[in-house]
Order: sequence, then C-alpha cells, then structure tokens
Amino acid sequence: MTKRAESKYKIDRRMGQNIWGRPKSPVNRREYGPGQHGQRRKGKLSDFGTQLKAKQKLKGYYGNISERQFRKYYEEAIRMKGDSGDNLIGLLERRLDAVVYRAKFTPTVFSARQFVNHGHVKVNGRRVNVPSYQVKIGDTVEIKEASRQIVIVLEAQGLAERDVPDYYEVDHSKGVAKLTRVPLPSEVPYPVQMEPNLVIEFYSR
Repeated sequence: MTKRAESKYKIDRRMGQNIWGRPKSPVNRREYGPGQHGQRRKGKLSDFGTQLKAKQKLKGYYGNISERQFRKYYEEAIRMKGDSGDNLIGLLERRLDAVVYRAKFTPTVFSARQFVNHGHVKVNGRRVNVPSYQVKIGDTVEIKEASRQIVIVLEAQGLAERDVPDYYEVDHSKGVAKLTRVPLPSEVPYPVQMEPNLVIEFYSR
C-alpha cells in the first residue's frame, strides 16, 4: 500500500491547492498549510522556491512519485526530441497507474497504483503489476474480468467530478481502455495549473 494513502491531503495543504480536485480536500475549508505554523504569513517565493513548488506539485499529483524515479523522467524528457516540458507530461501520462486513473477505473491515483500492484490489470492481454510501466499508443489496458465488480471500480465510474479525457477510448462495460495519443500539457485535465517547464528549470540548474 502506498505510503501516502493516509496523509495524501497534506500535499494539498502544503501546496495550498486542491491538486486532485477532490471534494473532500481540506483546502476547500482552509487554504493554509498543516501544523501549528501553517497560518503564518508566507513571503514571496524565490525563483528556486517557485520551481521547487512546481516540482512538488507535479510529483505529488502522480501519487507522490519517489525523487529518484521523478528525476529519471526528467532525464528521459530532455533526451527526447521536442519540448522537454511536453515530454515530461507525456511520460507521466503514459504511466500505467495514470492510465488506470484517467480511464476512471479507480477513484484516485493512489488507489490506481495499489490496483495495479495487486495484479488487477492487463496490458495487451498480459498481467502487469508495475505502476510505472510505460503504456504505448494503441496498447489495450484491461481490468481482469474477476476484478470489474470491485467496489472502488464501480465507485470510480460514477464519479461526477472528472471525465475521461478525449485521448483515451474507454469501454467501462468491458473494462477496457486504449491510449490513442500522447497529450500536450494543455490537454491534460489538471484541476490546478501545472508548470512542467519550471520543473525542467529546477533540475537543469
């Protein structure tokens, strides 16, 4: 089980934003940070502080990926052709747990990671239990038939707070999703503004 399962909303409060757009987020009630010093007035962030916050926000959004793994995404993004910020988002959106979450097979990205870990998901007919697995365009991501009636799957499909993006083809009755293209950052339905170019600047210092 992910280490952030119980304290994920601390990320929201530390960022001062409801980064997943969840109705139960404590930021909906109080925007200050957690702890006894959370209400202290904050000064203007330096360039480093702004870049660090952008990195923490993006890293937190995808289930609080480890620093080592997140840096690998940066290194891969700058090796690829094109805009490094766009490449970074493309790599994150192609994570198997992100695909499961986007397709509304699970209610949160944290539950998507656990769902994949527990072996409920197949890619092109083969069971894959690695949340960071990179899904390719045209790959078929499928929930095992025996897992389609699990409570969190049924709950996720009924969520009104988010829709399936148009770069997926999804058939919930069959538990199947297909990535049709890698999205640009502007197409990804983040509830708050993400700034991948600041993340690239942070690591390129």
